[in-house]
Amino acid sequence: MKAREEKLKQIISWAEKNSDIRVVLLTSSLVNPYAPVDDFSDLDIELVFENQKEYQTDKTWISLFGEPVSMVEEDDTYFDGKHTMKMVLYTDHVKVDFKLYQKSEFVKEVQEETLPDDWDVGYKVLVDKDHLTKDVKPPTYQSIMIQQPTEQQFQQLMNDFWWDTTYVAKCLNREDLFYAKFMSENVIRTDYLVPLIEWYIASFHDWKNITTNKHGRLFKKYLSAELWTQVEATFSGSNIEDNWRALHASADLVHELGTVLAEKLNFEYPQRHEDDIRNYLDEVQSML
Repeated sequence: MKAREEKLKQIISWAEKNSDIRVVLLTSSLVNPYAPVDDFSDLDIELVFENQKEYQTDKTWISLFGEPVSMVEEDDTYFDGKHTMKMVLYTDHVKVDFKLYQKSEFVKEVQEETLPDDWDVGYKVLVDKDHLTKDVKPPTYQSIMIQQPTEQQFQQLMNDFWWDTTYVAKCLNREDLFYAKFMSENVIRTDYLVPLIEWYIASFHDWKNITTNKHGRLFKKYLSAELWTQVEATFSGSNIEDNWRALHASADLVHELGTVLAEKLNFEYPQRHEDDIRNYLDEVQSML
């Protein structure tokens, strides 16, 4: 994206000429070899200042790189006093997440035994006037890799999934759409379906350096066309019957992926529990 490239050049040029800025890092997807990159990918910029507070309170510098459309700010109370954030969307559609460090706090991060997650997923030193980054360890990318579950983690996910389907069923019987969506999307999809699909995919890659990026962005790349169709069937609109269909589709998907994983990892699959819950779901649906 030309506008993003031009904005990055502007930021580097400004930083090189500004004596208050000592280090500039580029992090996240643009320097992560495992991340998908397109025209909507953000610029994640870390700025290290002699006096960070001045740039935290005086925000005129943000407009040096274009006209902001919107901005979200997070002060250092969000980050244990280590840094602040200014996330800016510009009129040219480029989004820049500025992380502002005080020099002393940045040095502490460099001296830690392990890299912070946002460096471990990849970083590139754009400016370093004081050689502060010379001892920064190289990224391992392990913080984004899918890890093999223990049997306890597998059983807990299975138990929680089947338990929480009962809440969706009750909500659908009551036509309580908001609560049903909260349970099916915020809880079941995020907490159970996403990690289960991640485990399933990683199991076919021997659990070695495999990532599907945030919230399943790369699921379609790694799943067969048939499985992807099954995943799509777990989504629904506002129609109550459509939500029942999606709930059963989620149950079918969890059964298929869960039984395959259990066999591959030599875990016990909770078939009796599934059967009991499915009977409950059918009984609640029949009450309509």
